[in-house]
Amino acid sequence: MATDDNGGGGSAYPSDCEITRGLLEKAMARQRSVDDRGYVWRACLAKAEPVVLLLLDVDGVLTDGTITYTQAGDEIKSFHTHDGLGLRLVQQAGVEVGLITARSSEVINRRARDLAVSLIFQGVKNKREVYDRIVAERQLEPARIAYMGDDWLDLPLLTRVGFSVSVPGAVREVRSLVDYVTRKEGGRGAVREVCELIIEAKGQTSSLLAPYLA
Repeated sequence: MATDDNGGGGSAYPSDCEITRGLLEKAMARQRSVDDRGYVWRACLAKAEPVVLLLLDVDGVLTDGTITYTQAGDEIKSFHTHDGLGLRLVQQAGVEVGLITARSSEVINRRARDLAVSLIFQGVKNKREVYDRIVAERQLEPARIAYMGDDWLDLPLLTRVGFSVSVPGAVREVRSLVDYVTRKEGGRGAVREVCELIIEAKGQTSSLLAPYLA
């Protein structure tokens, strides 16, 4: 039997739990050293903690805003895998996700199905009406809702939710009033960044990361 340094009967080898804990601590320390979230991130944790519903615009937020048409008239959109995993993780943290977009596209339905997002509103010209309906149906206080948008159509929601977010490429009027502007661009990990902020605010980063280190 392997003995410890003092000659006792304990194992000299770390358990799986100890290894996992060690890897987790190293990963978190490495993240802190290379990615200082900064004052604004920390200041937004209090606003992000109560969130139970994350609503998103699509074009310019989940995508880079580019719209490509094929010769057949189909619409092409590109999505980032980091955003996809972020949305899955934030749902595991107990946050429902919804999409509200002024455009209509089967591509959005496909992406929503992939991510198990069932709250989808397309072809919306008045996002305020949709928002009011969601609030009434779920009886949610604004403080428990986050919204992420990038243009004037999003202003009615960004000024009403408890936690408002935008991207660096958003129009000036939007960037100037939101609680948080992501470092990542829309369609390039911006949604993942917000998901991580909400998850951290809820104190669930370590528990969600642990299975990937096992």
